[in-house]
Amino acid sequence: MDDYPVDVVAEYPERSSRLLALAALLGGVIKLLLLLPHLIVLSILGFVAGIAAVIGWIAVLFLGSYPRALFDFQVGILRWNLRVNAYFLSVTDRYPPFRLDP
Repeated sequence: MDDYPVDVVAEYPERSSRLLALAALLGGVIKLLLLLPHLIVLSILGFVAGIAAVIGWIAVLFLGSYPRALFDFQVGILRWNLRVNAYFLSVTDRYPPFRLDP
């Protein structure tokens, strides 16, 4: 499996926030309210990513390659979405930043 293109590395935290664990036990309502701005922006960007995917498909059809800028944009949205989901599911205690880059 050395040639597999994706490596997932998860660091085990030395300490975990007990307050955030309590929030997760209460149904995640607090986290959901904290993540509301992320969810609004990500829903808008998800719509834009769908349009970008159609543009990329047309570009592949005529140019033969997927534009790097569109690829980076869509990967950035997926990274941001993953960080938000990891925070909501208590995989990490770090609040996700508002950015597309890693």
